[in-house]
Amino acid sequence: MKTNNSIQPAEHIKGISEYYFSTKLAEVAKMNAEGKNVISLGVGSPDQPPSDETINALVESAKRPDVHTYQPYTGIPELRKAFAGWYKNFYGVELETEEILPLIGSKEGILHISMAFLNVGDGVLVPNPGYPTYTSVSALLRAKIIPYDLLENENWQPDFNALEKMDLSNVKLMWVNYPNMPTGANATPELFERLVAFGKRHNIVICHDNPYSFILNDNPLSILSVSGAKDICIELNSLSKSHNMSGWRIGMLASNNDFVKWVLKAKSNIDSGQFKPVQLAAVAALSNKPEWYRAMNKLYAERRVWAEKIMDAMACRYDKSQTGLFVWGKMAESEKNSAEFVDEILQNARVFITPGFIFGSNGEGYLRISLGSPVEKLEEAYRRIGGYLRDGKTKEQKDKK
Repeated sequence: MKTNNSIQPAEHIKGISEYYFSTKLAEVAKMNAEGKNVISLGVGSPDQPPSDETINALVESAKRPDVHTYQPYTGIPELRKAFAGWYKNFYGVELETEEILPLIGSKEGILHISMAFLNVGDGVLVPNPGYPTYTSVSALLRAKIIPYDLLENENWQPDFNALEKMDLSNVKLMWVNYPNMPTGANATPELFERLVAFGKRHNIVICHDNPYSFILNDNPLSILSVSGAKDICIELNSLSKSHNMSGWRIGMLASNNDFVKWVLKAKSNIDSGQFKPVQLAAVAALSNKPEWYRAMNKLYAERRVWAEKIMDAMACRYDKSQTGLFVWGKMAESEKNSAEFVDEILQNARVFITPGFIFGSNGEGYLRISLGSPVEKLEEAYRRIGGYLRDGKTKEQKDKK
C-alpha cells in the first residue's frame, strides 16, 4: 500500500534513526528462523530470573482483587520506602521518600528528565562514547547536542579542562554514566565530587545514570553521596541489570524535591503508573540479601572468563578491571571498521557482538560482548569465532568436508 507522499513525519523523527538493536536483532531473528542458529552476545539483558522472593511476591499479590486498578503516579509508598532503604544500605545515601520517583524503566526516565528541563535549542552534554538514548532523546526534543570526549587514555573520564573551554552558556543538562556503558570504566568519589562542583559552577543539572553498579563491582557508588549533590544532580537507577528484571521495567530517579516534582509533571502526562503487583515484587527484590548479589557476580565472573577468551581470539585488547555487564575491547589495527567486522562475524561465525561505533565516534575501533548468556553459549561462540578467524571457514563449510 502506497504512502501519501504529502504526509511527512515530524522533523525530530526525520533526524533520528531506529535504535540499532531494534534493526539488528530483527536481522538475527530472521537468520535464526532460517535455521542458522545465531548466538547473540549483543544486548545487555540478564538471562537469569529474579530472586524467588521477587517472583513469589508478584504471583501472590496478583491474586488479590484490589491490585488491578490505577496506581499513584508517584509509585506506591512501600516501593519508595524500599528504594530509600536500598540506597541507605548499599550506597550510604539518605533519601526521603519524596525525593524518589519510581519509573517504568530508567530508559524512559531519560525522556521524562529531558522533557522537564529542556527547551528547544538548549544544550545537552552527551558522552562520546555513551548510551545512544542520551543523544536520540535530546534530538527528539530538538535540543542542541554537545558531545564531550571520553578517552581510554583518560580512563574514560571527562576532561574537565576541555569542558571548561566549551561555550556552556546555554547548557542545561549533562549526562554521565558510571560504571560506564559501554567501556566498563568505574567512577571514583573524586570524579563525582568534580562533577557536582562543575554542575554547580555552571548551573548544569548533572544526570547520573547508574544501572550497573552491582555487577562485578565490589564498591557500588552513588553520585548522591557527595555533599550537596542533590542540589544539582539527578540519579537514575534500575532493577533491570542488578536484579534480573529488564522486562519488568522497574527504575527510579532520586534528587531534590523540586526536581522530582518537575519530572513528575512530565511523567504523569505520559503514563498511568505501574501494575501494583510488579511494584510489590520490586519491594521484595530490593530486600535481596548480599548473598544473592554475590551468587550473581560469581556467575558473571565465570562468564567473563569466556568473554575475554573471545576478545583474545579476535586479537582485541581489553582492561581486566572493567565492571558491569559487558567486556569492551579495542580491535587490532585493521582495514575493517567495527560494523564491517561485526557483520563478518555474524555472517560467517553466526555470532552477534556489538560494534563500538553505535556509541559514538570514540567507540569506533572497539567491540562489546554481553555477559547475558550462559557459559555454554559463550564457549561455543569462542569456538565458532576462533575457528572462523583461524581457518577462514564456517562450521557449515567444515561439516561438508
